[in-house]
Amino acid sequence: MIESVVVWLLKTLAAPAVGLTSVFIISFVSATLVPLGSEPAVFAVVKANEAMFWPAILVATVGNTLGGAFDYFLGYRAKVAFAKERETRWFAWLARYGPRTMLLSWMPGIGDPLCTMAGWLHMPFWSSVGYMMVGKFARYVTMTTLLLYVPDGFWKQLAHLVG
Repeated sequence: MIESVVVWLLKTLAAPAVGLTSVFIISFVSATLVPLGSEPAVFAVVKANEAMFWPAILVATVGNTLGGAFDYFLGYRAKVAFAKERETRWFAWLARYGPRTMLLSWMPGIGDPLCTMAGWLHMPFWSSVGYMMVGKFARYVTMTTLLLYVPDGFWKQLAHLVG
């Protein structure tokens, strides 16, 4: 069921038809605990129009950061429900290094839970969001730049294999 919802969402928000709106929504949703990657949407918009590199990066960064802030809020509210988990080493590590750990919020698999745990620990909101934004911005610039260096022939072959 979730696969069909994701497919519908991606078709509805197809980059050439919607552009920056799709980048924002996909970036926001992918920052939550929903397994969705936003880099392909950013890359599609930039590949269709290279002049959209910085607007797409900025919109994706804002959407992904707001999604991380949403995760922070969920963690903030979930603290009472999962109080016994506080003794794990993850929480000790986060408490030790504080909001700077949000620089790692860009990492697949652990970034979104880190944002949630930051809220759980009631880390300072604005500094946490600021570090989230720096990490996410660096990810989008790096990934999109690297993907632009992949030859067009590779993407055409990939499209033939997939579709």
